[in-house]
Formats: sequence, structure tokens, C-alpha cells
Amino acid sequence: MPAPLRICHIASEYSPLAKTGGLADVVGALCRHLHGRGHEVRAFLPLYAQLNTAGIRMSAVDGLQGLELMLGTHRYEYSVMEARASDSGPAVHLIDCPALFHRRGLYTADPDEHLRFLLLTRAALECCRQLNFAPHILHCHDWHAAFAPLYLHSLYADERLFAATRTVLTLHNIGYQGIMPAAALSDLDLGAAAAMLHQPDLQAGTINPLRHGILYADMLTTVSPTHAREICTPEYGMGMDELLRSRSDALLGILNGIDAQEWNPATDHYLPHRYDALNMGGKALNKQALLARLKLQPAPAAPLLGIVSRMARQKGFELLFEPLPRLLEEQDVRVAVLGNGEALYEEFFTGLQTRFPGRAAFHRGYHEELAHQIEAGSDMFLMPSLYEPCGLNQMYSLRYGTVPIIRRTGGLADSVQHFDPARGKGTGVVFNDYDTPAVMWALDTALGWYREPALWQRMVANGMGQDFSWERQGSLYLQLYQGLLRSSRDRA
Repeated sequence: MPAPLRICHIASEYSPLAKTGGLADVVGALCRHLHGRGHEVRAFLPLYAQLNTAGIRMSAVDGLQGLELMLGTHRYEYSVMEARASDSGPAVHLIDCPALFHRRGLYTADPDEHLRFLLLTRAALECCRQLNFAPHILHCHDWHAAFAPLYLHSLYADERLFAATRTVLTLHNIGYQGIMPAAALSDLDLGAAAAMLHQPDLQAGTINPLRHGILYADMLTTVSPTHAREICTPEYGMGMDELLRSRSDALLGILNGIDAQEWNPATDHYLPHRYDALNMGGKALNKQALLARLKLQPAPAAPLLGIVSRMARQKGFELLFEPLPRLLEEQDVRVAVLGNGEALYEEFFTGLQTRFPGRAAFHRGYHEELAHQIEAGSDMFLMPSLYEPCGLNQMYSLRYGTVPIIRRTGGLADSVQHFDPARGKGTGVVFNDYDTPAVMWALDTALGWYREPALWQRMVANGMGQDFSWERQGSLYLQLYQGLLRSSRDRA
């Protein structure tokens, strides 16, 4: 059996401490999986004002209090707290810098946004040095930590602690790149190593953190095999496609897993009624409870369509502007929506609730308990995404016996197979085109199958039989880490 690895993760989110979406779920679950497999895992995260500390023990880390860091001309003081949900969990180090992290939200549009995550990255590396923690793998997540590989090649190039460290950058959502003005160059403290920055961007007046992670990380991953291919194309690459094609030998798609303990209808403490594939009675009871909670008209036989999502263009909600009102006008259905984001989509779902009282409900914001109850109580779950690097809700839906209706893109394509009623194979309803007629076809198809209980039960059973646990997906990351270290030793 391979020797345990020392693994350092730097991320802007980590469930359950700080979460706006799937990034938090993935980072938290992956760290817990790696720790459970016997590896030494340390994760670094900002100590946000909105940190969720329920059930979390926090303590000051000895030797990491009252530290100072300069970012250009900006001087910051920070300390480090350790957070643990249990004695057996991994260490999560929280960078406590109120001047940067005590804001209204996890992310801001403030002019010092780049400084917030430069501090996170630099502080994580400094803490490793102070703790004498020499990671075999430095795993960076999205643009927030994307300068770390460049720093190892520049500021820390002579640091023996990191001599054997290999870097991985995971692109959870390539649409967010953290672009900052070129005037922020001095904040990076690169000195002569500023020549390592992407010069065309500088000449255009910008610095792109994500681009530099792609340039300098030893290995790049994204969160599904299909999305790894997609981002190498102009349609999905968000301006990074040419660079990604040049590094295609170092790019790997690994489908995200889900936390099979947290998302388990047989044990889910958020549900009023628990159930499993062999005893589905609790699902019908959860549907009734959800209808009552959302003040929707009780109708056990009417299909309930669920949505839990950020309200962003990426999610494809403009495709619903015509189909959902039509559906509610013509058929006896219920719609339950949870999320927030862009005003255009919030206004649409608010208007849907106003126009169809008792048949459509919109809860603005994020609510963990309600998210679980919508997954459990809905018959169908709609994800018409323009692009979806991985997506987790379709996996939650399958596990909870809720049929996903998805567009064939990214991780949705890798995790949901279109149902074939003739063979009884498949797990959901999959449409291809990004347009309104395709969504209408998908909804009509799902409703047609719903009216045939034997077909519907077969599709539900197929979905509940899928395995998206981190026990399977986490082993792929370990293979990546170990292969990266072997290749490094072979070159030495």
C-alpha cells in the first residue's frame, strides 16, 4: 500500500463552514475522504464573518497568532484558527483577517477583492512554512488560489520545504477568473519574477489569476470528463481554450462525487420522513410535507418539479420563461424553486409564484434544510444548463429517487443517461439543444412517462442504484496524486 501523502488544499469555500454552491461540497467531501484514507490533509479557508460554526469546534493554532503579511504596500495582520467537526476529521485552518474577510458576503465587488485571495494564498504557504508542513501535493481550487503554483516557482523557489511539492489546479467553474487591473501588479510581490506573468494580458491592462494557474500548475483537473473536452473549445473555454489545448496532456476530467452520508434519504436528518430504494413510502410523505411547507395546494397525484440553484445565466433559466408558465396553465403540476442570484431570474420566479399561487413557490436565498427537502419531495428536478462543469444536484436527485431533467452538457452528460422505455435502461430525461422547444420536449416527455407508473418506477430505481460516492471518485484523485509524484521522481 502506498505511503500516506501530505496534501494541502487552498479554497474559498468548504462545506459546511462556507458555502455558496458545489465548490464547497466538493472541497469538503474530498478533504474528508482523503483524511479518512489515512492521508495528512490540511485545508486553508478564509474566516468569513458568515462562517457556519454550528457543531464546529474552533481553537487558536499555536505559533500562528498575530502574524503580519505585506501585499505590495498593504500591510495585514492575521491569525489562524483550526476548525474541526469531529476528532476524526481533517484539519481546516481558517485565516482570520477581519480587514479582508469580515464583509457582507463571501465574495464582493470591492476594489480589494484580489487582495482578499492573494492573502489567503500567501498565508496558506506561510503557514505551511511555520508548521514545517511539507506537502507532497498542493491542491488549488479555482482562481482564488491559482497564483499558488506561480509562487512556488518564484517567491518560494528556494524554499526547501516545497522542493518536492507538486501542484494541482482544479477548474470548478472556468467562467470565474478573478481578473484584476494591471495596476495591482505590485500587490503580487513578484519582483523580477514579474516577467513570468502573461505579458499580453499585462499589455492589455489586466492580470488573470486563473490563466497563471493554468500556465504553472503541474496538473490541471476539471470536474467532469465531458467538461474537460468542452473547455478546450472556443464555445466553452471562456478565452482559455487555446492555452488549455496547449496543456491538454496535463488536463484531466474527474467527475465530482457526493457526500453519501450527508445526502442519503435513509438517514437524512433534514427530512421529516426517511426512505430508501426498498421502502419508498417516505418519499410520498416528504412530498406532502414539502407542499404544506411551501403552501402549495395538496395534490399527491400531480407531479412536483423542483429547482435548487444559483440564479445565473449559466444555469439556463431563460429557457424556462415560456415553458413553465405554459406548463402551469395547461397541466396540474406544482413547481418548487430555491435559489438567488441575478435579478432577471429572481423576478421571473417571483412572478411565477404571484401568477400561480398555490401551484408555484419561490424561496429566495439558500436554505440547506429546504434544499434537502426539495430533493426528497420532488418527482422531477430541472437543470437546463447552458454549461455545467459537473453539477451535483442531478446526483442528489438520482440518490433521492427524483428524476433529473437535464441538458446534455458537462457533468450532466456524464452522470445522467436518457431513459429508454423499450429497454428499461437510463436514469433521466436528457435534451440536447439549448432552446425553448428542447425544454418543452423534455418536460412533455417526463410528464408522459410520469403517467405510466411502471416506467417511472423503473427509471427511479435505476437512478437510485447509481454510485457517485467519494469512495469511487476520491480514488481517482489519489491515482492522480501518486502518478504525479512518480513522474516527478522518474524525471529527477
